[in-house]
Amino acid sequence: MENSLDQQRGIGKKLILGFQHLFAMFGATVLVPLLTGLNPAVAICCAGIGTLIFHLVTKGKVPVFLGSSFAFIGVIVIVATQISGVDPSVEGYLASPAYQAALPYVAIGIMAAGALYLILALVVKLVGVKRVMSIFPPVVTGPMIMVIGLTLAPTAFNNIITAPAAEGVADILWMRWVIALIVVVTMVVISIFAKGFFKLVPIIIAIAVGYICAALMGQVDFSGFQNGANLGFQVPPFNIFLTHELEPAGVLTSVSIIAPIAIVTFMEHIGDITTNGAVVGKNFLEDPGLHRTLMGDGIATMVAGFLGGPANTTYGENTGVLAVTKNYNPVTLRIAAVFAIIISFFGVFTAFLGSIPGAVMGGVSILLFGMIATIGLRTLAEAKLDFTHSRNLIIVSLMLVIGLGLSGGIQFSESFTLSNIFLSALAGIILNIVLPKNI
Repeated sequence: MENSLDQQRGIGKKLILGFQHLFAMFGATVLVPLLTGLNPAVAICCAGIGTLIFHLVTKGKVPVFLGSSFAFIGVIVIVATQISGVDPSVEGYLASPAYQAALPYVAIGIMAAGALYLILALVVKLVGVKRVMSIFPPVVTGPMIMVIGLTLAPTAFNNIITAPAAEGVADILWMRWVIALIVVVTMVVISIFAKGFFKLVPIIIAIAVGYICAALMGQVDFSGFQNGANLGFQVPPFNIFLTHELEPAGVLTSVSIIAPIAIVTFMEHIGDITTNGAVVGKNFLEDPGLHRTLMGDGIATMVAGFLGGPANTTYGENTGVLAVTKNYNPVTLRIAAVFAIIISFFGVFTAFLGSIPGAVMGGVSILLFGMIATIGLRTLAEAKLDFTHSRNLIIVSLMLVIGLGLSGGIQFSESFTLSNIFLSALAGIILNIVLPKNI
């Protein structure tokens, strides 16, 4: 009987830890469809399904959550507006019938990007992960991890300072800063002074405290709960491209514009998996292998495209949760994935998560993203790099300046932008190869 009770308690703890990861991924995953005209419920469901696929392909070893990829936002809008002929400068164009009718073409482009991931996975498998990773020593991966964390940092503060969109919520900036400060202090106190299980859930506790304070200050938007018809069970409106008659020219346009983004995100994928492994203390690029993580990401993206959702990618927010809680059990991420699928079918859950003020999530993100950047510093420290050597100093300094200075990347054309993470990593790789080892 005692063993049964202990097991039940263990399950309860895992459920709470999984729900904590759900909070971390929700804001960014929903933001992508809101910016591209895709459906948020479909995006949440695809994130959950994609995460389960990733864990299946990677033998359940990598504690990763897959959410909507920001790298594809620009090309999704470009393809949909080009094919539909809708003017993107017109207010409300994302909801126009013509734009929505072009989204099945976008779905094929996203599936093609996922297929390209599978090709890259095959190349890695044939070449060997050791050869691929030989160009990613600590002097390159350390700054890359730091850039990933620090690139996300402005998002945390933007969430705090951005005025609430709801009419019933007062636009009072100092209140948002106070709420964010309360959340940060709560996370720090719980992480340092709490005992037992409470030490593992500082994010949920901080969000709860911040939400209550925000509600008392009138900073919570409860309008999402007012329409009872949208709060019950409802199947997400999956937009499967096979149910539409598509023109070959539009399909070709979509594939040619969207698919190449996978080449850019390939470098980001390596950085994310490296970061995740650094947090956990394992080399996931070797076991289960980079080819498997690429396959998991690729198949998940293909499934998301098939269902009418955005492309998937590994989420730094959830890696930050791992760093804060020091709970690295992949099961908790799979539980979060199941929760994501469930809430996508119930409007009341999405309404609640959507009502969490930006100041609360901004306060949480400050610590999460800072933790990621700190892991990069730890990577450099553990490698015992000597910064009296000009070579190390040059590589790290240029990677940081490029990664942080070009936060928006470099746009070469309307449909093609190289991200700051890609450019920073590329600079580090080239410098590591070109510069003499003895300087």
